[in-house]
Amino acid sequence: MDFRNSETAKNLMRAFAGESQARNRYEFSAGQARKNGQPVISSVFLFTAAQEREHAQVFYNHLKELNGDTVIIQGGYPVDNYTDSLDLLKAARHNEYEEYEDVYRSFAQIAQDEGFAGVAKSFSLIAGVEKIHGDRFQLLADYLEQGRLFVSDVETGWMCLNCGYVYRGSKAPAKCPACDHEQGWFVRLELAPYTRGA
Repeated sequence: MDFRNSETAKNLMRAFAGESQARNRYEFSAGQARKNGQPVISSVFLFTAAQEREHAQVFYNHLKELNGDTVIIQGGYPVDNYTDSLDLLKAARHNEYEEYEDVYRSFAQIAQDEGFAGVAKSFSLIAGVEKIHGDRFQLLADYLEQGRLFVSDVETGWMCLNCGYVYRGSKAPAKCPACDHEQGWFVRLELAPYTRGA
């Protein structure tokens, strides 16, 4: 099949547009979470936004053969302009699971059927990452909804994402003893980036 006239080329552009919009939505959500006094949730949105940017790059790179062309697509994209962090997390979770369960699996199958195995592989691998994103947003939404973002049933480690101080207890401190930042900067140690969760 000629790539220029394939459904795969259109799907790559749809995916590029979707990932680009997801990145912006997550950056906007990060700003709202920070306004809500939830810097940890803000950090998670920014962390995910950076990964969405990379997904956009992967899909865009597959389109190099079409340099100078314009790919016309139709698509629907969500408006998730909430002010509540829980609503933002739930919307993000929904969108990530939709990409994982429906969109990218379908795109991968179409690419495979049209003879573009490399593109099919990219869609399949990134679909798996979208599930991880959805699971992460679900976990935080659950903690937030249950009032457990800063409380644990057992003693655990809590890391201040501002300075790295680790506190042990069943509840994150109201303020960081080391840098005096508010509780919103604490995350369960097992969820802290680049740690072993010890």
